[in-house]
Amino acid sequence: MPISHDDPGHTSGIALKRLPLRKAAVLFIVVVCLSLCGLLYLQLEQSRRHDLAVAEVASSNLTRAMAQQAEDTFMKADLVLTSLADWIQVDGFAHVQIPRLQKTFARRVQALSQLHGIFLFDQKGQWVVTSFEDLPRGPGVADRDYFLFHQQNVSSLAHIGPAVRSRVNGEWIIPVSKRVNDKDGHFQGVLLAGIKMSYFDQFFKSFSIDDDGSMFLALTDGTLLARRPFVESQIGQSLAKGAIFSKYLTGAMSGNAMIGSVLDGTVRLHGYRQLDAYPVVVSAASSRDSILKGWYDTALKSSVIVALVVLGVGLFGWVFVRQVRLGERVEKDLRKAKEALKLIATHDSLTGLANRRLFEQALAIEFGRGARQSSSLSLIMLDIDYFKRYNDAYGHVAGDHCLAEVARAVKSCCHRTADLAVRYGGEEFAVLLPDTDVHGALVIAEQIRRSVMAKNISHSGAPSGFVTVSLGCYAFVPTRLDSTEVFIGRADAALYQAKHSGRNRSAVLSMDGGVGELMRSDR
Repeated sequence: MPISHDDPGHTSGIALKRLPLRKAAVLFIVVVCLSLCGLLYLQLEQSRRHDLAVAEVASSNLTRAMAQQAEDTFMKADLVLTSLADWIQVDGFAHVQIPRLQKTFARRVQALSQLHGIFLFDQKGQWVVTSFEDLPRGPGVADRDYFLFHQQNVSSLAHIGPAVRSRVNGEWIIPVSKRVNDKDGHFQGVLLAGIKMSYFDQFFKSFSIDDDGSMFLALTDGTLLARRPFVESQIGQSLAKGAIFSKYLTGAMSGNAMIGSVLDGTVRLHGYRQLDAYPVVVSAASSRDSILKGWYDTALKSSVIVALVVLGVGLFGWVFVRQVRLGERVEKDLRKAKEALKLIATHDSLTGLANRRLFEQALAIEFGRGARQSSSLSLIMLDIDYFKRYNDAYGHVAGDHCLAEVARAVKSCCHRTADLAVRYGGEEFAVLLPDTDVHGALVIAEQIRRSVMAKNISHSGAPSGFVTVSLGCYAFVPTRLDSTEVFIGRADAALYQAKHSGRNRSAVLSMDGGVGELMRSDR
């Protein structure tokens, strides 16, 4: 800056000559600085818009390729299921048909690399035939979302459900299923094709995106099916609150948007597209920092050059660095918050009983103890009779109250500290009884059944007019070769027999697999 001289030794004429020169110098410096800053701004802004425009085109092309591949994948599975469903509807799936169906399923899976397997379940969710040689054991799939969907909907269209772990080998799959009807159009079961999660993972890896970029496949309700980078805990999470689902998809089935991720907070340029034939959304995204990385380099170099002429550009650099540091601090806080999440609780919030997680832990411990001490271990499986009718008649609030009352009845019959009452799922409960033989389990089961009846909970949809339960009992001395799944399955088989025989009764599964039952009519 020019320095003012108040020197009385100078004449007024000299002062008048120097004053305009100083002002001209200041004006020149200001004009030069403003011009350089203006030119720098125009050049950088134009470059930034160009980089973003190129990135939007690339993102749109990538999303279009993803959508085409995803639609082809689901369509191939859909076509396979359609042909098999038509065949099964005509010929049925009687026992004589099963070998032929198994071979056909296996050939179709071999022909399509994306398929994990093809499965057929009957109207009760039990395994009928699969593309695997050995038929899986277990309680079936009556609790799966896709089975419940087809059981309750007459649509013959393919249904794509949330990703699940296969009960055959634990692999993550995306279920594509179709309803199977008999010749009269009545529900006979579900045909399922499981698409490997790893197939989409490999497909995503075939595209080149930056380290902070992402790609995902989700249902139109926001349920995440597959994502790159793959984080197992994120599968099944809802993206419905994200801007893509809550804002952009409502206006257009495809497009681009610069938004922050609801999963990790990173700001990315998302290209998104909803499939034409299926309720699925695909998205490919590059991080904003990666898109503008080259632009950042140019801006820095240009700023350094301009900084040689005007020190004011240093302020811009300082603000920029300060903003970056602020962003890093926010990201660090988000990581800490994520690491601070706690494990899920071990008890059901509605009934106060133990949940499945605690049940599985206790069952493993009691299996080991029973094997060491050669002591009998019993399991009672029970559920509320006609509970769906109860919900339909009285509403879900009353249904929750009913569950809580039944839970109290169950818990009141567990007198020992080691006895464990569990809400197994929905309206189904379980009671684990260490050091108890089958006769003792049957006594406890009858106590529970009578305790529930004693509550006199009105149920207009039940033949008795009030809420009752059906119970299945199984007991044995575990060894190290026994399976907890088989143990649960046998108790569940006894429960099924109790319900099949008329409900409101207790049934026992003997060691040889036969079922004995006690009929009860004290209503």
